[in-house]
Amino acid sequence: MVEQGQTSLAGQRLGAPETLGISTLEPGHKPPAMPPGRLVPIRVLLLDDSEEIFDISHRASGRVLFETVCLHLNLIEGDYFGLEFQSHHRKMVWLDLLKPIRKQITRPKHTVLRFVVKFFPPDHSLLLEELTRYLFALQVRQDLASGRLTCSDASASLLVSHIIQSEIGDFEETQFSQTKPFLISLLKKKNNYRLLEVASRLEMYGIRLHPAKDREGTKLSLAVAHGGVLVFQGHNRINNFNWSKIRKLSFKRRRFLIKLRADPSNVNQDTLEFLMASRDCCKMFWKVCVEYHAFFRLFEEPRPKPKPVLFSRGSSFRFSGRTQKQVIDYVKENEFKKLPFDRKHSRVQYNSSLSPLRSAQHQVPNQVSVFTYECFQIHTSHIRTINIKGICLRPVLMIFICACLSFSEVTCALVNGHAEDCRGATPSPLISPMLNDTGAIRTDDEEDNRRKNCPTDNAYCIAKELLCTERTYLKDLELITVSFQGVLDKEDCVPEALKTLLSSTYEPLHSHHTHFLQELEERLSLWEGPCSTEVKGEMQRIGDLLLKSAQELKALSGQLQMISECVFALERACVASRRLECVCREFELQKVCYIPLNVFLLSPLHRLLHYRQILDRLCKHYPPTHTDYSDCRAALDDVCELEAALRPGLEQIENYQKLLELQKDLIGVEHLAVAGRQLIRLGCLSKLSGKGLQQRMFFLFNDVLLYSTRGITSANQFTVHRQLPLHGMTIRESEDEWGVPHSFTLMVQQQSLVVAACSESEMEKWMEDLKMAVDMAEECNGLTADLLSASKDVKSSGASEVVESEDDLCGSRTSLPRNGNNSGNTLNRGNTTAHVCWHRNTSVSMLDFSIAIENKLSGNLLRKFKNSNGWQKLWVVFTNFTLFFYKTHEDEYPLASLPLLGYSVTHAGESENIHKDHVFKLHFKSHIYYFRTESEYFFERWMTVIRSATVSASRTRYLNRTEPD
Repeated sequence: MVEQGQTSLAGQRLGAPETLGISTLEPGHKPPAMPPGRLVPIRVLLLDDSEEIFDISHRASGRVLFETVCLHLNLIEGDYFGLEFQSHHRKMVWLDLLKPIRKQITRPKHTVLRFVVKFFPPDHSLLLEELTRYLFALQVRQDLASGRLTCSDASASLLVSHIIQSEIGDFEETQFSQTKPFLISLLKKKNNYRLLEVASRLEMYGIRLHPAKDREGTKLSLAVAHGGVLVFQGHNRINNFNWSKIRKLSFKRRRFLIKLRADPSNVNQDTLEFLMASRDCCKMFWKVCVEYHAFFRLFEEPRPKPKPVLFSRGSSFRFSGRTQKQVIDYVKENEFKKLPFDRKHSRVQYNSSLSPLRSAQHQVPNQVSVFTYECFQIHTSHIRTINIKGICLRPVLMIFICACLSFSEVTCALVNGHAEDCRGATPSPLISPMLNDTGAIRTDDEEDNRRKNCPTDNAYCIAKELLCTERTYLKDLELITVSFQGVLDKEDCVPEALKTLLSSTYEPLHSHHTHFLQELEERLSLWEGPCSTEVKGEMQRIGDLLLKSAQELKALSGQLQMISECVFALERACVASRRLECVCREFELQKVCYIPLNVFLLSPLHRLLHYRQILDRLCKHYPPTHTDYSDCRAALDDVCELEAALRPGLEQIENYQKLLELQKDLIGVEHLAVAGRQLIRLGCLSKLSGKGLQQRMFFLFNDVLLYSTRGITSANQFTVHRQLPLHGMTIRESEDEWGVPHSFTLMVQQQSLVVAACSESEMEKWMEDLKMAVDMAEECNGLTADLLSASKDVKSSGASEVVESEDDLCGSRTSLPRNGNNSGNTLNRGNTTAHVCWHRNTSVSMLDFSIAIENKLSGNLLRKFKNSNGWQKLWVVFTNFTLFFYKTHEDEYPLASLPLLGYSVTHAGESENIHKDHVFKLHFKSHIYYFRTESEYFFERWMTVIRSATVSASRTRYLNRTEPD
């Protein structure tokens, strides 16, 4: 309800008399054209709870009213907002901008329309106007007060801290000299931008739930967001359908239908059906989906459909207004004069008669409509209380805020929005800060200033690395639990035992890491916020979360031990069913499956190694007296114990997974992945023949050496030419004998093979591994069976060859025709490690794979090309010797990738005119890329992990290496 006295005349801006901000609307803009007719007063409730009355023609469309409201507010980015009202069915509906108002509102004099946010962008920095961000902040406050925006106590406390700042204004050190340091830093914050930054991370941000049921009658809720249609159970999101996966949205009576595109990675059937309360509810949600899709996905407003000559079928509804891209382009391309706008502050009520805080727990129920925080005075029992209307919080959260905002000595009273010095000083009006336009595209200096505001302590950087890598890891788990298992559920060829094994193994792990990630995000949000030494021990630590997670993972050790069995069981099922093998191959070709499927299956075991590294770095960073040290030490012991129990099986399954991957890359071999066979090294060498040096791909195992060429096949596979048994093989350098640099000779069974490496270091690594493999072959018991297929001609060394360019690596994701020697095995990825080695003329060993498992990293980087001027912010994932680039960490699949084998990584020199800190350079032939990190810590981390991929490790160096701090 709107209280009397809150209605203001048109022209007064948001209630307050002070001019405390800026807008970007040029004065003198003409109001929208008003059609002739009788004027009707229409009441509109604004986001600051003030009510305006607009006289609108009864023939006017909804757009006339909406544009009049935006003009009244001097609002340029009005397309993010909308007008809603209660229909005669007592449902809140959006005002249709194309239809006349009289056809939508039957009793305009008795209807109050609400001006609210309609479209919530994924990134609040896309809001370029300060006024827009201020209105969004008011919407967040309303949603928090109404219970629509649900969150944890930790997130709520952070949100409320920014709301409090907007209530009581900027901090004045001269008047608050005795205030605690935490309150000082709290009041100095620029609250609107930070409020939106925290709120936009919450799962329920901008979500309006529409009740529905699935086909089984389970109660659910549907919602629409910038990325697609979401499904909730309670306040927990259980599924989402990205716009790119949706082919059509429709409704039929009470049934809402989602038709998905034909894609093996889709989780459900092609058409999903939800039952809603009525046809009107169904149609209303469908309209919102149409508008969301158009606003966020289209480049321009869709054109109206031509009217049918005779009959019409379906709804003629369409989105009306500018799309998000048009809004952003319009604001950027036009320089608007900055105009002041007013911020309205809630009245801060002073009360000195309340009991002390310890009694407040008995006076305030679990959900309170008035959030109260107490300002203590230590030497007296006199209590001053500030009531902030509308915020619903539990008492435990209220007590937490009270502790944060308690004064060591109360020197002022807050009365009616002003700060009065108790000693009689002149009142100082509480005004909100004038924010910089931080939502606009930042210059390099602005980006540097933004980074300086982040904590630089190594403990924070380690915690942020944990958060970033956990986000990537959880998405990898979702690929198994959602995408892959969804594909298997639709196939009749999949044994039920395999489905049960996968779900029982990975779903408990997915549930655990989902909650762990939520806790990490909340903790990092608090860590990045204002803090003093009194609360530092609680806010700025993650050892307790890691210890809790490690103990829960020990309880899930049964699932971790079953991961190897999942890989074996899937391979057995693929061998038994050619259809299932094809399904798995096709799934691996999807964009979401950016690395081999088996690597995703093994990711929970790999994650333990990352936890051990994180905890080890934290323990080395903290002194033993630090409050977080004991938890980190205990968590490290638990993780090491769990890792030690799983490591033998991990080494075995890693080798088996690599053999399976090579089996897919090779034509002409059979039974490669057998017990006892170990991969040692794979890569390129040049074979000396009568035609000169010819590039060959070599695969070294503990019993046999294979070499092959990459022939002209549509499957991107290597054709094996010959196998050389290692038993009795001798190796000697032969550069002087043949005059070929970096060459050596292999002698076996009275035959010789002369090969040359691309460098001396490559030759040394090959010879070292070959000698070790020969020694291992002496211990093998009959492993060296004939690996070549019966149909394979062993003497076909003259098979056709091709010389391929770097660009060929980019064409690896297309569907391939099924032809070649093994027609069932021709669906293959063209960006596997073997293919990268072929293009870069290098090699990798099994030790390199082991190092790569431990050196995974995720995070934001700024990228710059050699001849470009600006820096592009990207989310980057490093794994499997490759950098994968995303626009944000929420993207479903990478936009591009850069295999790093053969690249060199160095510091950017002064001669390269970069003039920025924390910049490293990647260089391969004529390809040069520059990357910037946000701190010295992340600069060293990215350099370390990238060096592990750009330089192949020799066995001697690996055994003698020490891990950097």
